[in-house]
Amino acid sequence: MIIRKILAALLLCGLLAGCSTSSSLYEKGDSHYTGPDLFPEKAQVAHARGFKIAYHKYFKVVKIMSPFEKSTDTLTYVLVQRGKPRPIGYKDSQVIEIPVRSMVAMSSLHIGLVGFLGCEDILTGMGNLKYVSSAKVLNRIKAGKIAEVGKDQGLNEELLVSMHPDLIMATGSPVSKVSRYESLHQAGIPVMVNSEWVETTPLGRAEWVKLLAALINKEGEVNRKFAKVEQEYRRLARLTSKVTVRPSLITGMNSKDAWNVPNGDSYLNRFFQDAGASYHWSGTKATGSLPLSFETVYPIALQADFWLNVSIGNVRTKKDVLARDVRHADFKSFKTNHIYSYNNRMNAQGANDYWESGAVNPHVVLADLIHIIHPELLPNHELIYYKSIN
Repeated sequence: MIIRKILAALLLCGLLAGCSTSSSLYEKGDSHYTGPDLFPEKAQVAHARGFKIAYHKYFKVVKIMSPFEKSTDTLTYVLVQRGKPRPIGYKDSQVIEIPVRSMVAMSSLHIGLVGFLGCEDILTGMGNLKYVSSAKVLNRIKAGKIAEVGKDQGLNEELLVSMHPDLIMATGSPVSKVSRYESLHQAGIPVMVNSEWVETTPLGRAEWVKLLAALINKEGEVNRKFAKVEQEYRRLARLTSKVTVRPSLITGMNSKDAWNVPNGDSYLNRFFQDAGASYHWSGTKATGSLPLSFETVYPIALQADFWLNVSIGNVRTKKDVLARDVRHADFKSFKTNHIYSYNNRMNAQGANDYWESGAVNPHVVLADLIHIIHPELLPNHELIYYKSIN
């Protein structure tokens, strides 16, 4: 046990050591390479704050900032073109050969990333095969091309070692530390932390697709596609920028003695503001969620014009809403039939495409919200991810 703890500590120290990399080491990295620039098209990160990409002639340096909640650590990865030598000066950083040919995804968001770039064929493993919406990924699962590898402490490490993927894309959170992948790292399998959930804007969250593009050398394609997403999102946000009436809303639902509402610096609140809504907790200076009691939310909910993201458990009708708590009948939104969930694209297995393609198509989510809150601005829009609860 002591040896295992020491190995875990050494691994984490090695992963975090990249934060002290100096600019001189960047310069030394290219010093023994005289060939052409292998990456003429480079991804420019404009919205995301959780990662950076620096380009060199035959390798890229990726930094993941604060990959774990309330952490200021930085993880550094060196992406080296396949067949080229390891650059000088990065002995303590993980090296990933690119383009990545096989990847294990540990989150449904990662399915959205590969779908955005049309590279579902690189997926060879997933944490859980049950919650998948993508038709292409489902077909690969049915064909036996994607294995279920478990999650966190329940990982099937023997299977992963036998598969030996080019990369495991993990999620960064307090309950999923990099040290959990210690033995896989020791086996020579790179593990990259994807922490898109720390982003404070929808475009920032979606821009993590550029990280995947860097891993598969598709920067040119991602630049073109993401530019269209960005342009459309901004166009839609301009529609509501001068509205004189901003209807109020509440979001979520009480569950396990807590009603979690988005904080003011969360990407969800940015959605609400860009959709032309008024949100009671928009002034809270924090990201993530704020846990409140039903009694705290109740007086706000009584007057709120809309009730969004009512997507807990089997809540599909107003009858289901009442079954959760009869006091919901007092809400203005309940009386006016202005209750919506983001479950419009949920399949029979319970997989919700809102968490897959919705994450990389924030302009579509925003269009849904504008149509709900300001239908006069987008009268012909048909809801994609959202639906009314009647």
